[in-house]
Amino acid sequence: MPRPILATIHPAAVQHNLERARRAAPDARVWAVVKANAYGHGIERVFEGLRSADGIALLDLAEAERVRQLGWRGPILLLEGVFEPRDLELCSRLGLWHAVHCEQQIDWLAAHKTQVPQRVFLKMNSGMNRLGFTPERYRSAWARLNALPQVDEISFMTHFSDADGPRGIVHQVQAFERATQDLPGERCIANSAAILRHGGQAQVRLDWVRAGIVLYGSAPDHPERTAAAWDLQPAMTLSSRLIAVQQLQAGDTVGYGSRFTAEGPLTIGVVACGYADGYPRHCDTGTPVLVDGVRTRTVGRVSMDMITVDLTPVPGAGIGAEVTLWGRAGNGALLPIDEVAQAAGTVGYELMCALAPRVPVLVA
Repeated sequence: MPRPILATIHPAAVQHNLERARRAAPDARVWAVVKANAYGHGIERVFEGLRSADGIALLDLAEAERVRQLGWRGPILLLEGVFEPRDLELCSRLGLWHAVHCEQQIDWLAAHKTQVPQRVFLKMNSGMNRLGFTPERYRSAWARLNALPQVDEISFMTHFSDADGPRGIVHQVQAFERATQDLPGERCIANSAAILRHGGQAQVRLDWVRAGIVLYGSAPDHPERTAAAWDLQPAMTLSSRLIAVQQLQAGDTVGYGSRFTAEGPLTIGVVACGYADGYPRHCDTGTPVLVDGVRTRTVGRVSMDMITVDLTPVPGAGIGAEVTLWGRAGNGALLPIDEVAQAAGTVGYELMCALAPRVPVLVA
């Protein structure tokens, strides 16, 4: 039989989370962000859950082609724009909208020969300091674009650096409002954290919002707020089974480096999952895990192909028992991916994207 590890993708959860984002930002249209192959879930696997979106946002032209092949006829936005001049030809053929964040992209548009003007989103660097024109240069960039026959409608966008934290978004909203004042066009500034935390404010939701991590059931501001607190459902479950059970005595150690020492008699289970499957190696003793839907903890180091778990809360568990590394157990119990990520010193985004190719995937 195959090794008993499985990632299950839940399109219905994606649909639920999309509608949750829509409720948080009433009257705004929603971009469903599927970059990084839908945050590791697989674009094709989650597509049914995204059909009610107003647009699809991504980075890669190949991903844009896949979305069109799936039958999507609505807007597709390239969040980082084009990477070389010939990309503009594919934008014309596929009907893609694209961000413009630097002067060179404007130069490429100016030299592009096309009969079909293109829809662009002019990006502002309002404080994130990755992509975009500074507020001081923003209006001149707009003027250049507005003068080009290759450009149709110009919309405006920026990205928040602290929508999930105490600094907040006010300083960036104000910079965006000052620079775009009186300019005609649609606006899009809210990411997942801003949707959930500030989507009730008209000056934040504006015309479009970008739903990213929220679609996949992770709380963008964990641990301040949990996925359950935001009414989000996990879009991915990583599950396996116990393949061995060991009885420890006081003083026995577990795993590489003997990082865990039993203080007394202890039953542990060995799980067919390790860092080669995408489970984070940095998870040490105490990382939450579900065995037969009952919460327990890992013990010792994560190995390439195995982890070990404390069976004290589930004394009846034996070989073949269900293990939920994150997501939804068979009995309905939930283990948020954010809790596992926190134990690894990272965020749920990374765990989703790190799912290894060797893990079989099922769409439920």
